[in-house]
Amino acid sequence: MTAVVTGCAGFAYVNAGRQAEETARRQATAAATAVAGSPAVVAAARTADPTAALQPYTERLRRDAGVDFVVVMAPDGTRWTHPQPSAIGGKYLGHTGPALDGRVFAETHPGVLGPSVRVVAPVHDPRRGGRITALVSSGITIETISAQLRDQLLAVAGVAAAALALGGAGTYVINARLRRHTHGMNARELSRMHDYHQAALHAVREGLLMLDGRRRVALVNDGGRELLGLPGDAVGRPVGELGLPGPLTEALLAPGPRRDELHLTAERVLVVNSAPVSGGDRRGSVVTLRDHTELQALAGELDSVRGFAEALRSQAHEAANRLHTVVSLIELGRAEEAVGFATAELELAQALTDRVVAAVAEPVLAALLLGKAAQAHERGVELTLTPDSRIDDGVLPPGLPARDLVTVLGNLVDNAIDAAAPAPAAVSPVPGPAAAPAAVSPAPALDAAPEHGAVEAPRVRVTARAADGELLLRVADNGPGVATDAAEEIFRRGWSTKQGAGRGLGLALARQATRRNGGTLTLDRAPAGGARFTVRLPLRAEEAGRCTTAEGRATAEGCATSECALGTCPSGGAG
Repeated sequence: MTAVVTGCAGFAYVNAGRQAEETARRQATAAATAVAGSPAVVAAARTADPTAALQPYTERLRRDAGVDFVVVMAPDGTRWTHPQPSAIGGKYLGHTGPALDGRVFAETHPGVLGPSVRVVAPVHDPRRGGRITALVSSGITIETISAQLRDQLLAVAGVAAAALALGGAGTYVINARLRRHTHGMNARELSRMHDYHQAALHAVREGLLMLDGRRRVALVNDGGRELLGLPGDAVGRPVGELGLPGPLTEALLAPGPRRDELHLTAERVLVVNSAPVSGGDRRGSVVTLRDHTELQALAGELDSVRGFAEALRSQAHEAANRLHTVVSLIELGRAEEAVGFATAELELAQALTDRVVAAVAEPVLAALLLGKAAQAHERGVELTLTPDSRIDDGVLPPGLPARDLVTVLGNLVDNAIDAAAPAPAAVSPVPGPAAAPAAVSPAPALDAAPEHGAVEAPRVRVTARAADGELLLRVADNGPGVATDAAEEIFRRGWSTKQGAGRGLGLALARQATRRNGGTLTLDRAPAGGARFTVRLPLRAEEAGRCTTAEGRATAEGCATSECALGTCPSGGAG
């Protein structure tokens, strides 16, 4: 600031000096040409004593014109007038050659009064054919010009001092405000914090999303872009235009804090935390996102393992009862009946195992079906594998995770068992974020209606088939079914017809895992009146992620990845 003001003051001083010198030259020119063109001067030059007539005239004109001297001289340089009378009659100190040639010229030259800016003009006599009969010199001394500059310099110095004072006060106020807003950090500390800020944004794997007061994206890190599937131009766009699921968008737009809320996107399970920025919601909010997909899958696997353990414990208890029965029959001397009883039990268990292993070569799916069959049996439900089920070894591609298959098929079978299993009393649906009551209707048998009012045993039929470039998983039950108006609601997080915490997530996870692998999950009515879920997953890598028709088969026409992820295609199919 000081350097700028000083530089401006110096420039103003130099410019003022040039202007003062130019002004002095113009004043001297005006005075010299006016005297040279005066008829009185021409007439006086013809007399024998020009000084008598010209000295009073030039002194009066000098004072009126504001110059320091007006000297009229003979062509040879002899002075006829001068501000100092003692200098009259002496030789003019300066150049007169250009004036004797008839030109008006200016120069800076030392004289009797000191260095001065002077102008010399010729005096022409019309009566003598325009001959030069005298010369006129007018000028202003450098001392006079310097005195004028000193006055201007004082003014410039005053302006500069005022500018410095105002600039200093403004700088102090701005610096104080900046330090208040930057919490006392200087430029170097701010630069270092910016570097740390950028490094932290790119280093953390969790998602970080910052929203301004208008609920537009102010900042998002790499993790946030990946978890939410945001495009490259997300910064600056309103949250409502990002194409996120409705419940997640509502959570991001909420003014109050959110803590460990579970939300689903097209491919992930996210834990969302948000807090408003200090100062209220007008200043925005900060949102953190954690990927809960893997943990949710592990939790599902843990539930399956627990179910298997319970089933094994029950089977061990039943095996002990059967063993006691065999031993008792032998003790009673009925060996043939004991052998028949044991053989029947072994054949029944082995038949199911042989059927599953022969039809499903994929070990993860085979183990899952066997375990679910045991669970179903414990709950009084018959789980069967349809005759057309067939998955050969090596058919499933490496890109199709076994964990996703467990998530999809395991949740569908669990829901089917829950729907088909006899319940002691009707249970109202558990409301959730998008809960809707399910309309139930009586369900006939899976294959045929019971005869003469007989009650059909609870059954679940599973189809697992790999053919025509796709994996088909179908689960049907003879339970109460799902109302038509609730066919889409059941896939939303929180929808459940069972009481208890933690429900309403299985079908949402199943659909999410299906979409993540480029497949479809649809619901229709089973022949027996219950619900039938059908999953179609592409077995070829080039088909993964492509759009599918409403029937679930892959189409040849692709559409935008974001549309497929959202489950819609321009042609009306599902992604």
